[in-house]
Amino acid sequence: MNPDPSLCSAILEQSADAIIYADREGLIRRWNLAAEQLFGFTAGQALGQSLDLIIPERLRAPHWAGYHRAIAAGRTKHAGQPTLTKALHGSGETRYVEMSFAVVADPAGGVLGSVAIARAAKPPSR
Repeated sequence: MNPDPSLCSAILEQSADAIIYADREGLIRRWNLAAEQLFGFTAGQALGQSLDLIIPERLRAPHWAGYHRAIAAGRTKHAGQPTLTKALHGSGETRYVEMSFAVVADPAGGVLGSVAIARAAKPPSR
């Protein structure tokens, strides 16, 4: 049974968590309303942009190394487990977010890109 595209779209848009899909090159292709609220960028500002839009500069090199490894391997290092990290907000501030990642594959197993699910998080206790 093929899912109804309008239902899939409604689920993405109405999710309480931010959902970001990026293609193999790391360009943002899906950005839901919760992502707008969490990161402070509208879909119009985010779509077609590099994920660098929300990655603090000091975290970009390790992010891209992991991203390219996951795309090549067809799986993520953390296997969907949430990770606490910092992200850039449209205001220029950095904020803590909890993110989980997954590689997205087509029915034949070819890697299409990556999806991240994110929500606001509290800073770690010291």
